[in-house]
Amino acid sequence: MAIDCTPGLAPAVALFRSLGDPTRLAILSRLAAGEARVVDLTGELGLAQSTVSKHLACLRDCGLVDYRAEGRQSFYALTRPELLVLLRSAEQVLAATGEAVALCPVYGTPAASPAGVGA
Repeated sequence: MAIDCTPGLAPAVALFRSLGDPTRLAILSRLAAGEARVVDLTGELGLAQSTVSKHLACLRDCGLVDYRAEGRQSFYALTRPELLVLLRSAEQVLAATGEAVALCPVYGTPAASPAGVGA
């Protein structure tokens, strides 16, 4: 008989799924340095305005970012300082595990090789 071990974990699963997208993670990493407008994010991340806006909407729906309006401009920022702690903790875990995560057969990069990881 299969055991469902996720009832209390559903919110955490949703949080980590929201962080699991490369574009959303890049946006959050950028916003960790301070607030930014969509135009700032498109320029700094090299993404289309529609892509940035779509991912910002997702992050807003998750309660991870919000914006303040100033005239016709919107300035996006992280809503929770704890998110900075989570991102820093993830960096520490990645530093401690070295290439293990990148080489993971399920979630790692298939083309990852010891010489190519972290280069």
